Amino acid sequence: MPAINRIAAFSPELTEWRRDLHAHPELGFQEVRTSDIVAEKLKSWGIAVTRGIATTGLVGTLKVGQSTRAIGIRADMDALPMSEDNQFEHASQNPGRMHACGHDGHTTMLLGAAKYLAETRNFDGTIHFIFQPAEEGGGGGRVMVEEGLFDRFPCDQVYGLHNDTSLPVGTMTAVSGSVSAASDRFWVHITGRGGHAARPFRAIDPVVIGSHIVLALQSIVSRRIDALDSAVISITQFHAGSAGNIIPEQATLNGTVRTLQSHVQDEIEPLMRQIVEATAAAHGATAVLEYHRGYPPVVNNPDATERAALAAAKIVGAEHVIRARPPGMGGEDFSFMAQKVPGCFVRVGQARGEIGSVPVHNPKYDFNDEILPLGASLWATLVEQELPRSDSAG
Repeated sequence: MPAINRIAAFSPELTEWRRDLHAHPELGFQEVRTSDIVAEKLKSWGIAVTRGIATTGLVGTLKVGQSTRAIGIRADMDALPMSEDNQFEHASQNPGRMHACGHDGHTTMLLGAAKYLAETRNFDGTIHFIFQPAEEGGGGGRVMVEEGLFDRFPCDQVYGLHNDTSLPVGTMTAVSGSVSAASDRFWVHITGRGGHAARPFRAIDPVVIGSHIVLALQSIVSRRIDALDSAVISITQFHAGSAGNIIPEQATLNGTVRTLQSHVQDEIEPLMRQIVEATAAAHGATAVLEYHRGYPPVVNNPDATERAALAAAKIVGAEHVIRARPPGMGGEDFSFMAQKVPGCFVRVGQARGEIGSVPVHNPKYDFNDEILPLGASLWATLVEQELPRSDSAG
């Protein structure tokens, strides 16, 4: 695994940065300390910094030579609203907040690439280092795009990555097409008629109706969607009632829908609405579906994927670059960037035995610092590959 020698030499510094970020996690659009640290380091290396994009987001810009080509590389900065269950020294110092998805590592790897590229300047063109807030449900990628990210910082291609706890250290993915799912949220608000639990015939029980809706919604995937199209409907919350002897007036269901194709996403919402309203009406109640479109699928551009695969092969070897893999059903708001600019989202394996194998969003998760120089080297190699230096570049 030949990380670039210069990056490998300052890998202890990368570990120090990453662990500091891990110990001070911040939620989406609140990454003030993290953003300050990133901006300070970029400026210290002579990289121009633009702040205040999507509140706490920022872009570092480094231009060398005369080429008009430009690429963007994105890292996410936010943590999750959960408590950490680790005892090491760099565990979260902010109660109820934790870097349980590795964004501290993603930020550090991009900083490592920026440090190296600012020193060596071995490319001809422009790099935009995109540090994004609020990936964990806040849609920071969407907000950055809506605020003119690619109008202000034009890019020919854009790249992002995520650590992968299911893949061993020394492997990377570069897969064309859909690699993650669209992520939508929904609420079902049911109104019946409350009453005494001993006399249910005088009430219209929203708990019973909600139970029928939960089961009926599962028939969409099994009976209304093509078996060759992937989809998930999960009801994760059911709220109703205040006492054991009262039939409540209202009940609320909450859940998520995951799809890989836009046409499937478009099909599911009206089918859900039909089932929710008809099931409630059949029991003499009313129900309203509140459906929020979230992140679209991440679709890797074929050409950008080939370029990412070539760079990855230079780091881990072509035999360790995974080119075909089923897409995951998790959501990722890099999708908004990849919709605007040809992009590729890669994954970097971080498991070595028990180290780095605890799944993300788990209270015992930690990023494996061993892969920091690999990720930084991937980005640096990609830049030097895509923006080759000419004799006149200076």
